[in-house]
Amino acid sequence: MALDPTAFKTIVPSRYITFTIPNLLLHLHHFNASQLRVAVLDSPAPSEPVQIAAMLVPIGRESDWYFSTEQGHLQLILNFPQLSRLVLIGNSPNSTNPTSYNPLLCTDGVADLSVVEENLMPLLIELIPRSAFCRTGDGLCEIPFLSYEDEVIRSLVLDRCVGEFVGEMLIEDVELESEDGGGREFRRRLRFKRMPNLVQTQIKIRPKNDDFVNMEEVEFEIVDDGVLVHPYLTPMVAGLSVIQSFLDAKIGNGIKPKALCLGVGGGALLGFLSSQLGFQVLGIEADNVVLEVARRYFGLERGNSIRLCVGDALDMIGKFATQVESDGFRGYVLENDEHVNDFDGKFDVIMVDLDATDSNIGMSAPPLAFFQKSALLAIRTLLSKDGVVIINVIPSNQTSYKLVITEFKEVFAELYEIDVGNEDNFVLIASASEIGHVSVHRQSKFLKKLKQVSGSFLDSIRLI
Repeated sequence: MALDPTAFKTIVPSRYITFTIPNLLLHLHHFNASQLRVAVLDSPAPSEPVQIAAMLVPIGRESDWYFSTEQGHLQLILNFPQLSRLVLIGNSPNSTNPTSYNPLLCTDGVADLSVVEENLMPLLIELIPRSAFCRTGDGLCEIPFLSYEDEVIRSLVLDRCVGEFVGEMLIEDVELESEDGGGREFRRRLRFKRMPNLVQTQIKIRPKNDDFVNMEEVEFEIVDDGVLVHPYLTPMVAGLSVIQSFLDAKIGNGIKPKALCLGVGGGALLGFLSSQLGFQVLGIEADNVVLEVARRYFGLERGNSIRLCVGDALDMIGKFATQVESDGFRGYVLENDEHVNDFDGKFDVIMVDLDATDSNIGMSAPPLAFFQKSALLAIRTLLSKDGVVIINVIPSNQTSYKLVITEFKEVFAELYEIDVGNEDNFVLIASASEIGHVSVHRQSKFLKKLKQVSGSFLDSIRLI
């Protein structure tokens, strides 16, 4: 079907169009495919006045879900709320699935970006909506080129799986620029196609042999050094300090604290709570394939201290709340009628790490249904008298975040907050009972361990 050139003269919210054209940039080294892929996405909430921008797809990453899918394109444009349209231009991908990325294989000369932009300008002018013209006084429209930068130096695709609930997922090893600028580090990551810009899980890995050129040449092993590298997991662990006296007393009496984790992913948080802090953990994950990936690639092991079950988190907490309040309660019953007799009481901590499944609202967590009063009441029912629920929150906007805080304060006794500091995540800690002053100065064994792993986040907790 021929492309209608007039289709781009109006902005249509959420419209996504892709097409290929003969490569205008063959003489510019890197852009060496016979065709260029052009993807045009109109924002779900177009700006006024209308603004458009273009972005060149990084050489060698054309098949990455960031750039080759509508979901990835949407996440990119949502980072620029002032834009009404974002145009991606790059080599036509040589694979329909993500491939490993190695910039050393893309060193066939470096194109002058100003020359690239000049060559593409006639194409971009055809993609400008009528409403964007005549804003500069001379009838011309400025089309800025945005650049995409992240910390990825190179990547190696390990596997691509399909889960019944989460859909396609990618497991990859990546080499990254370290945050402190002191060198490079390696991590294993899990990403979902439905929201490819959001890393679901990442853990530290290291090569077994330092003498290698390509990542394909070396085997990597998991680094178990008690450090959580996912940005918001350390603040979530720091939230335990709100009830550190209660947890310390339990551990001192030889009783393992019990944690319910809603959302497992690669299992980094569950493994940490069990191995580093001595918790007994029950994890709920919606997709069995994710659990298999966690076991195979991220080192999560079932055992006496970690139990895993498959199910919808909101459904499960509703059923658990009913069970724990019933006469003769002897342990939770899972959806397959399996009895979890080693969890025969309420939980001391409930950790919530669930992302919203609707990519159209951008990165958001947890799902909106989690904030319904029935769900919050079920969670409070499952908490012990001195327990807390700790939630990773990615608010879609400030208004929604204020509503979240209001909902929690209506159900729980006290509410605390940690600003993760990455402009995306906040950690909320809601307590079943009033706690009062939270001191992190008493040097209990448990608090010493928390300080060791949580660092400055212990001092970042504030009462709302």
